[in-house]
Amino acid sequence: MEKKVENALKWIIVILASKNIPYQIAGGFAAKLYGSIRPLNDIDMDIPDKNFSDIFDEVRQYIIYGPVHHKDRRWDCVLMTLEYQGQKIDISGGDTLKMYDEATNSWISGATDFSKSRMMEVFGMTIPVILPGELADYKALLEGDHQKEDIAAVRKWIYTHGNN
Repeated sequence: MEKKVENALKWIIVILASKNIPYQIAGGFAAKLYGSIRPLNDIDMDIPDKNFSDIFDEVRQYIIYGPVHHKDRRWDCVLMTLEYQGQKIDISGGDTLKMYDEATNSWISGATDFSKSRMMEVFGMTIPVILPGELADYKALLEGDHQKEDIAAVRKWIYTHGNN
């Protein structure tokens, strides 16, 4: 992975750790950690909704979107996007996150259980990552060939390593 990914991840994790804020890596970055080989768009992570204000001062100059309640045809969540040294970081509120399921035409909870993570070694740090089965399940609700690539990589990882 690119150096900008490492720098951005270390930067935001130091901020979160300094405030004792739980977090969980999700999305495409989690898929990369489980073996996806597609290019990385951004670092996706969830934090408790209440903690956005706790990090605001430290990240203010890097904010390119939010924090705001964001709702589109796929997502309903608190969202803030940062750009640090050319790397985007999407931080979502993990308590109230919802995703739209087209199969049932309904919103489903995507709330993050911060106590259920797979601890993984990344850039010399041990970080909490969404469980692979949960990642595959929520990626199945999303569109695009890159989602299919991610799901295939995650399922292969589950087959080899298990779901937790």
